Amino acid sequence: MSVLVTGGAGYIGSHMVWHLCDAGEDVVVIDNLTTGFDWAIAPEARLIQGDCGDLDLLRRVIEESGVDAIIHFAGSIVVPESVADPLGYYLNNTVNSRALIEAAVGTGIGAFIFSSTAAVYGTPETYPVDEDVPLSPESPYGRSKLMTEMMLADASAAHGLPYAALRYFNVAGADPAGRTGQSTKGATHLIKVACEAALGKRDSLTVFGTDYPTPDGSGVRDYIHVTDLVAAHGEALRHLRSGGGNLVANCGYGHGFSVLEVVDAVKRVSGRDFAVEIGPRRPGDPAAIVASPARIIRELGWKPQHDDLEGIVANALQWEEALGRRNQR
Repeated sequence: MSVLVTGGAGYIGSHMVWHLCDAGEDVVVIDNLTTGFDWAIAPEARLIQGDCGDLDLLRRVIEESGVDAIIHFAGSIVVPESVADPLGYYLNNTVNSRALIEAAVGTGIGAFIFSSTAAVYGTPETYPVDEDVPLSPESPYGRSKLMTEMMLADASAAHGLPYAALRYFNVAGADPAGRTGQSTKGATHLIKVACEAALGKRDSLTVFGTDYPTPDGSGVRDYIHVTDLVAAHGEALRHLRSGGGNLVANCGYGHGFSVLEVVDAVKRVSGRDFAVEIGPRRPGDPAAIVASPARIIRELGWKPQHDDLEGIVANALQWEEALGRRNQR
């Protein structure tokens, strides 16, 4: 049997593919390579260049490759961009996910794991936030992901599709073995941008908002190492394959750092200073959001191994340096 990874040439998806191949899984990837890179995929995996909204392609790949599980990463992820282009986000994130869910139901997939987001919470009233609080996404990005969660719940109720929806907080870092990392040009992830600034790839870094009701005025987020995140997916896959019930769970560490604290950490770890500019708040950004990871720890026995901001930054810097050498070839 095989695992189908959509978006497997992207940042998180490529880490997932390496994780699965390390575990001896047979892996097939569907990616349109709009933002992903074929070289980021583990060589043991098979890449099919295509769109995860192409129902005929999906059915053919699932049947020909003997796919029994789907891990769905493909989609658009930038909150401000979603505010400017909501219909594009609903197409890429919601409509295409609907096609993938239809293919999963029609071919009898036994495990479907969905890449969801903390953006479904909006600005929660609790801190840290658990999965049972009211959902109030504040951006088309968050709403597009919540719609997919709703489709999965309905498809499961009607057709018995087993699924897990994992709500990511702020994913950062890179493979400690240096095999893949965040490589997209123009990426907006804070630690990626700060590492680029530290290495002279950017003239400066902009902090969007220093007037939030937080200790230093900048936004507070829960940063999770990408390696711990994909390990959580591995645990969810084992859970569903062994007959475990559907699961909606946060993926985070349960504590946060402010934007300014992250900037200081990058300067400290890199040993380099860089210009920091202050900009206005961005639409759709909450002041602070931190996960309660109690459910995923309890249900899956997930044990984070990389809960260390400086370690996350160090891995991100190492990857950024390696990426710079690759791009100079």
